Amino acid sequence: MIRNRRVKIVATLGPASSDYDTIRALHEAGADVFRLNMSHGTHEDIKARHAIIRQVEEDLESTIAILADLQGPKLRVSTFANGSEELEEGAAFRLDLDKDTPGDKTRVGLPHPEIFAALEPGARLLVNDGKIRLRVDSCSKDHADCTVIAGGTISDRKGVNVPDVVLPLAALTKKDRKDLEFACRLGVDWLALSFVQRPEDVQEARGLVGVRANIMVKVEKPAAVEKFEDILAVCDGVMVARGDLGVELPVHAVPPIQKRLVRQCRAAAKPVVIATQMLESMIESPMPTRAEVSDVATAIYEGADAVMLSAESAAGQYPVEAVQTMDNVAREVEADPNYMKIIAASREGRQSRVADGIVAAAREIAETTDIKAIVAYTQSGTTALLTARERPTVPIIAMTNMRSTARQLALTWGTSPMMTEQLTRFKMAVVNAVRAAIQTGYAEPDDQIVVTAGVPFNVAGTTNILRVAPCDERMIYYMDPGE
Repeated sequence: MIRNRRVKIVATLGPASSDYDTIRALHEAGADVFRLNMSHGTHEDIKARHAIIRQVEEDLESTIAILADLQGPKLRVSTFANGSEELEEGAAFRLDLDKDTPGDKTRVGLPHPEIFAALEPGARLLVNDGKIRLRVDSCSKDHADCTVIAGGTISDRKGVNVPDVVLPLAALTKKDRKDLEFACRLGVDWLALSFVQRPEDVQEARGLVGVRANIMVKVEKPAAVEKFEDILAVCDGVMVARGDLGVELPVHAVPPIQKRLVRQCRAAAKPVVIATQMLESMIESPMPTRAEVSDVATAIYEGADAVMLSAESAAGQYPVEAVQTMDNVAREVEADPNYMKIIAASREGRQSRVADGIVAAAREIAETTDIKAIVAYTQSGTTALLTARERPTVPIIAMTNMRSTARQLALTWGTSPMMTEQLTRFKMAVVNAVRAAIQTGYAEPDDQIVVTAGVPFNVAGTTNILRVAPCDERMIYYMDPGE
């Protein structure tokens, strides 16, 4: 399914979007990628949704990416004798390892010895998405005595964030390891890692995943922001998870971080997704707020590869309308004459490989002549990613004989993945390219396209040919009669 926009849309599936008709409607409305949240639902639920997505893909002759989002470690307080308590500002409050004794106004269990091992006096503890804030006054290996900085209602099993220290916790829990293996065997295209703090977290997952899926890092911890350059070097893509990031950092710090991370991902030719609360009001309303529309538009102007819906499509009352709204915003932004000027002004990240020069030349030719599309032959997806990094003004068609590569590229800016048979001759690659450009409606027989490929064929990392080709097949055979 060819979209008339460059940015991609990720839609989370859940109770409001688990049947064939809804999932198909979401894809037809504009969803390019479906997110399966491993925090909710059983493996059977996930398997059923995965099967429906693949059925929609087959029925519509489309290419759809599936992203499985691992839960990661969840830090929570234990229970209270009364179910909840009111904590007043300035009051003393203790957290300890005693998870069996119900909590009260003075203490509650926090069954995570890793937290106490890393805490220092002065560190902050944020409970219930930061609604309650505690300052550590003193601590040991089994407790922390705190002062309530911001009070409120604390209740059973509320989440705890520890923004000021790097916790000695692996990003993958036992549940995550089981979910990871299940998702890889199921055949997902992307795996999102939660709670990443260091590049070693990604490398651990890579050892388990191998080449079965691409790895996306969720940036939701201050430690991940600090080590982002090293983390980016070892992952395949990034999700800016602004929810937890906005809890652990001041909310006003998140927008510049978002902008900086997007630019770094673009320079590295790795897809970046902006996520969390993009159209939050559409969980209950058929219309978004003006601020939400501006938020989505900002991410698109920044050049993000994709924007994501979470509860809006998973549990909201208007899942299809939310996708349609995001699609409409994207089309309107990309129709703005200033859009490509802004994108071009933020272009950076060229390197010295032959492939970098090929894709840069393809963009420049497309921008200075009447070229209708860039067709990139790719085995691993790298050539298409490098082409997308250039953010050309014309569509990108990624031709591959690898179904997994085509699906992974469904997340990439401005790229329409298409399957092709395995080729051995460049002339047939050119012929298939012009047929694809005409089939997608990007070109007519009297137009021209740019074709990039590598010889020998079907070998990753060999992009070394650029050709301007007429879309009239007779001209191709006339110019190359002996091939």
